[in-house]
Amino acid sequence: MTIPPRTTDWPADRVTEARAVIADVAHHNDQLIRLACNVLVQHGETPAEREDARRLLVVVEARRPVRRAQREDQGRAVR
Repeated sequence: MTIPPRTTDWPADRVTEARAVIADVAHHNDQLIRLACNVLVQHGETPAEREDARRLLVVVEARRPVRRAQREDQGRAVR
């Protein structure tokens, strides 16, 4: 097995992937969106991009308790 040589492009590659996730946020799960937001908060090119990622992260985090409550309600309805 040959290990590919390391490149210094990996941070840029991760930022590109994070942008792709954010651009298609409706088709990705919350965990992946959180990861992409964290990458952009730390490595985004502009202050605006970093701030937008922070805001989206707040929204995704705020949805978590609602979804948990919905699952619990559905579990009670089944019984």
